[in-house]
Amino acid sequence: MLETETVLDRRRLRRSVSLWRGAGLAAIAIALGALALGNNKLASLAGEKQIARISIEGTISEDRDQLKMLKDIADDNSVAGVLMFVNSPGGTTTGGEALYQGLRELSKKKPIVAQFGTVAASAAYIAGLATDHIVARGNSITGSVGVIVQWPEFVQLLDKLGVKVNEVKSGPLKASPSPFEPLDDASKKVAENMVNDGFKWFVGLVETRRGVKAADIPGLLDGRIFSGREALQSKLVDEIGGEDEAVKWLKDAKGVPQDAKVTDWKPGTSSNYGFAGMSAGVAGWLFGQTAADAANFLLRDRTISTLGLDGLVSVWHPSEK
Repeated sequence: MLETETVLDRRRLRRSVSLWRGAGLAAIAIALGALALGNNKLASLAGEKQIARISIEGTISEDRDQLKMLKDIADDNSVAGVLMFVNSPGGTTTGGEALYQGLRELSKKKPIVAQFGTVAASAAYIAGLATDHIVARGNSITGSVGVIVQWPEFVQLLDKLGVKVNEVKSGPLKASPSPFEPLDDASKKVAENMVNDGFKWFVGLVETRRGVKAADIPGLLDGRIFSGREALQSKLVDEIGGEDEAVKWLKDAKGVPQDAKVTDWKPGTSSNYGFAGMSAGVAGWLFGQTAADAANFLLRDRTISTLGLDGLVSVWHPSEK
């Protein structure tokens, strides 16, 4: 009798363990599914109206994943409006141009409001121009309307080292200006023409999108920066505030449902899959974004690199002098 009871107890224990084991695996599967979909996709599946929040941060360059994300937002029926947070000194002029065009296409289907953070200058301001309404902090740094091209010149250094760079090129302006030869008038003229052409385009965007005359705004044509309050006075932004004011504008001025929730959208990349990406995702889901960033930093291969900005640049940074 005792042996029979022992066998039955063991069977009950095994069934209980199997049940909890299955529940645990189901919970993990649900968590991984939620991570793979993202909050934005979950909201779409639930049929809830959302405000898609996108972030433009760091140095701007042409980003195909980011542009695809903008198209996905445009096609998502659950997205009622778009909130674009900007905290960037700018970047390449072509990067700003691509982002501007992507946002303008998105604005044909969804209202977009920009919220400027610490800095939204140069190419980042170009992104702001693509939106329907700009909200800036009083002390946000913005403006810096202009284009620049830079290159070092190593001629004197190479002479001191006794190094000579030989080259054969098809024409005098090929690969010119060059860091390995003194700047001549013809090469300088080519660079100036490119900069002036990009600058004319940038100023045209400001005048068209903001309804102002650039010449009437002191310092704008000189590439100066403006605080948020100065930008408001010059009609370069529309309102002083933060995310609350930006969301309120979407709901009050554009008819976005009052119960629409702000949901983060991020460009999808293949790096989000695999051991490092999934581990970082799980860490973020369990312990927050700080843990996700730490896991991502520790698990991914890291190399020391510098950011190269080829071509015309529309970027602001404080002078080192």
